[in-house]
Amino acid sequence: MLIFPAIDIKGGQCVRLYRGDFATAEQVAADYMQTALSFKAAGCEWIHMVDLDGSLAGRRVNQAIYLDVARNSGLKVELGGGIRTMEDVAFYLDQGISRVILGSVVLENPELVAQALVAYGAEKIAVGIDAKQRKVATRGWLDVNDIDYIELAQRVEAQGVEYIIFTDIGRDGMLAGPNLEQLCALQNAVGCKITASGGVTDIRDIVALRDKGFYGAICGRSIYKGTLDLKEAVRVCA
Repeated sequence: MLIFPAIDIKGGQCVRLYRGDFATAEQVAADYMQTALSFKAAGCEWIHMVDLDGSLAGRRVNQAIYLDVARNSGLKVELGGGIRTMEDVAFYLDQGISRVILGSVVLENPELVAQALVAYGAEKIAVGIDAKQRKVATRGWLDVNDIDYIELAQRVEAQGVEYIIFTDIGRDGMLAGPNLEQLCALQNAVGCKITASGGVTDIRDIVALRDKGFYGAICGRSIYKGTLDLKEAVRVCA
């Protein structure tokens, strides 16, 4: 299982949110590059980055930061937030981002998913599915739709998507453990590679996700608060 340490950017700063609430943004690191390099030193191969400003604005906002990390940290960058057009997809993938995450646009413009898969291949495209009480949330998690998260996952799998990142918003940033029930239901419903996001607290959560056969685990607040030893997490998943 891959460990994806996370850096979310808001106003150029490294922050984390509680349950996706932008009003709770808390700066968790002083320098994004030093933080990324510390992840590399711990043995990580990937970093998960989110443009929080972009997710609200519906456009690229902090792009210079992500390209800097992709070019100079030695990590593969998985990036989401504000990627709504093929121009956005091409901008990032053509300049060194390893994988882009399509979120809100999956519901609003499903044809874009198909276009991106054809243009760049399934390895470069992930779909982010974020849910509140099973219902898919979009637009920076502000809009909750009627569609069930598993139904959306099955739709995108039928389009050829191979990578899904699932976030239970109620667990995100809360250090309350991942929602294994919903994650396992998703894994049983589709054949995609599932990355678990939200709630990872300590090494026991990492082991539980690893033993269930998930592709990856995103770790944010647990790293910054010191409840998870990142080097140990990488080691037990090797």
